[in-house]
Amino acid sequence: MKKVLLLSFVSLFFFACGSKEKETTLDKLIEAKNIVALKEKRNALQTDLTKIDAALAVLDKKSDEALVEVITVKDTVFSHFLEIQGNVDTNENILVQPEIPGALIALNVKAGQKVSKGQVLGRVDDGGMSQQLASIQTQYELAKTTFERQKRLWDQKNGSEIQYLQAKTQMLSLQKSVAQMKAQLDKTVIKAPFTGIIDEVFVERGQVVSAGPQGLMRIVNLSNMYVSTSVPESYVGKIQVGTVVQADITSVGKTYQGKIRQVGKSINPANRSFGIEVSVPNPEGLLRPNQVAKLKIVDYTKASAIVVPSNVIQQDGQGNKFVFIADKAQKNNGIAKKVIVKAGQTANSYTEILSGLNKGDVIVSEGANAISEGMKLTF
Repeated sequence: MKKVLLLSFVSLFFFACGSKEKETTLDKLIEAKNIVALKEKRNALQTDLTKIDAALAVLDKKSDEALVEVITVKDTVFSHFLEIQGNVDTNENILVQPEIPGALIALNVKAGQKVSKGQVLGRVDDGGMSQQLASIQTQYELAKTTFERQKRLWDQKNGSEIQYLQAKTQMLSLQKSVAQMKAQLDKTVIKAPFTGIIDEVFVERGQVVSAGPQGLMRIVNLSNMYVSTSVPESYVGKIQVGTVVQADITSVGKTYQGKIRQVGKSINPANRSFGIEVSVPNPEGLLRPNQVAKLKIVDYTKASAIVVPSNVIQQDGQGNKFVFIADKAQKNNGIAKKVIVKAGQTANSYTEILSGLNKGDVIVSEGANAISEGMKLTF
């Protein structure tokens, strides 16, 4: 239909543009008294007039029709998302510190190395504690032998009670001293607190070290990552543990599916929000602490919803929202009908229709702004 109208308007345009030229030619023919040429000119003009009349007739016939595009309404799953920004983090990201100061006599790891929980990372000079332990251990063995002898005599009713108790006390005291010295000596050994990767090493072997802001090295475990963020107070009833979350990490161009693992139990009075943590998988090891994540949290889902493109919904002068449907729709034709609708939530350029439309309705998706109630539609 559009092609027919376009050709008609083109014909009218060229006819109008060429009329002045034809008038000049006609004057010349009259002046020359060229009867044959004048008759031919008359026939040509008559043909043009016939074409114009035909084009006008088509326009009159089609003036109350419109060419549109339509879609059929179907039941579909509709989900609404709360979009919010958060930061990637892990609880296993620490600076390893020496428990006692001293010279670092061993450094067994380097940056980028994977380590297991309990693995020895380095050792600090014990300052003679191993010799002290050996001495106390010897004293303990002697005290233990003395106690065992005194116990046998006491059991045979041959020894004195005071000697038996003194031997027992001496043995127990040295036993405790041995345990304390072993515990102190164990602090010179630097061990991995969890399985992870050595991210950075800040010291060298032979350097005198002590606990400080820099630490000896940083160890990170990237297998237990999560995103932390704050959610507005108005979502308290909609956010719960187990809620599905989509995490977009723009820095790596990846999207991860996670779930809320923790929901804060108090509201921050400063910004009226509460904290949440979203566990996210990290199979490729691309996530890093402090990366920015864009979260899409599902706060509403309906399994069977009437959903339409948001741009087909219009609003009239009374504030009513409406769409046009193709009433009495057949194969390629229908009648425009205005239908008042009640719109719900919007997500990803689609809006849920709570009332006004039914499954199977044919709605106008393109060309709705150029039609009116009762107009014939072609699609």
